[in-house]
Amino acid sequence: MKTLSKQISRTGRKRLPFFLWVAVLTGVFLPGCLFHREGHTDLATAINPGDQPDKILFEKASNEIAHGRYDVGRLTLQTLINTYPDSEYLAKAKLAIADSYYEEGGVSGYTQSEVEYRDFITFFPTAAEAPEAQYRIGMAHFRLMAKADRDQSEAVLAEAELKEFLVKYPDNPLVVRVKARLRETQEVLGQGEFETASFYQMRGAYRAARGRYKEIVDKYPNFSRGDEALFGMGQTLEHLRIPKEAVPYYSRLVRDFPLSPRLAEAKDRLVAMGQPVPKPTKATLARAQADAARIRSKSLYEKFTTGMTSSPDTSATLRGPVEIGAQASGVEMAKQPPTAPSPPNAAIIAGPVGDSSLNSGKAVDANPTPDNSTKGASAATPAPHANPSGSEGSPKPQENKLASSSNEPSSKAGESKANSTPQDPSGTATPAKKKGRFHLLKKIIKPI
Repeated sequence: MKTLSKQISRTGRKRLPFFLWVAVLTGVFLPGCLFHREGHTDLATAINPGDQPDKILFEKASNEIAHGRYDVGRLTLQTLINTYPDSEYLAKAKLAIADSYYEEGGVSGYTQSEVEYRDFITFFPTAAEAPEAQYRIGMAHFRLMAKADRDQSEAVLAEAELKEFLVKYPDNPLVVRVKARLRETQEVLGQGEFETASFYQMRGAYRAARGRYKEIVDKYPNFSRGDEALFGMGQTLEHLRIPKEAVPYYSRLVRDFPLSPRLAEAKDRLVAMGQPVPKPTKATLARAQADAARIRSKSLYEKFTTGMTSSPDTSATLRGPVEIGAQASGVEMAKQPPTAPSPPNAAIIAGPVGDSSLNSGKAVDANPTPDNSTKGASAATPAPHANPSGSEGSPKPQENKLASSSNEPSSKAGESKANSTPQDPSGTATPAKKKGRFHLLKKIIKPI
């Protein structure tokens, strides 16, 4: 009996862990499988029998995009647009296609999202989602911005699109966010201009530095190094021997940057030139203190990670009013390349041609050689043979008589200056001198 009880207890101890493991595995993995199955439920089970086909397509596409299958979702939305052009989901489908490109990201995604958002604004300008579409156009360029020492074309386009939003939708709730992004964009543009201006000033090219500093001061008031730009502008003007023009920049530095390390030098320059030293307002001082505290609170880890990324550093952007400028809606101007200069001698001077030239049987040159003696004359000045009455090909009888009495007609507009026959003051034509075999010997041996 003892041996039998020992065997039963021994087998019981061997089987008990197996059942425990089965129970544990069932309790752990079964809820997860059920949750996984519920998350990927087929959309057909959630569709009501009375739903319209366009609604079914839109919900199916939205489900695909929400799970990251952007190509399938966009194809479904395009099918909806082509099949049901009068659907109530048409605007939502266009916006969903643009949103899918924006969420996908990357250079191709952001570029295509701009095209889709712009189409949406064109077809639905009064839609409630139009302001957000304009905002995302600017953000597409904002997320493609490079650092200050790289190509700044995306930053220029982002600035133009964000300004376009502020002009079109000044009362939209997104204005606060748009202004913040615009200040950061101008921070990047200001950094690039400041580096260039400092280089020019260091090399002694003060006229070039003056233009760069002026662009920073006029267009980027929230630039974090605006005080150094103002001081550099004043120093550049003093080197150009126009110190009176430097006074407004020193005064603005003292008034708008009360915590600047250049404050004492700017005050000394104003006192030396006999100008009054302005005082900052309480609001300006409070804003400067808040900006300084925010910049100091940035941790060393944040500074390190910002320097390691390819995106520009906008953490030092100052808080203040946004400068829109006179060309607020110059989006197309920002996209256009600079106009190439016209090649020299490209202008075609056209003038009336008389009957005598047409009847002479000689071809008229279409591009006459420009005469250096009349280089500064206007292209609209009529030729000497032109009819003052404005009718072409019908000169006065007196002009025809003079033209027929001369050896060559006076209305040859296409003849070059080298082939024209000179005339003496009396009006008779003088034949050109022929160069014979001994023409050089004749110049040496003068006749007695």
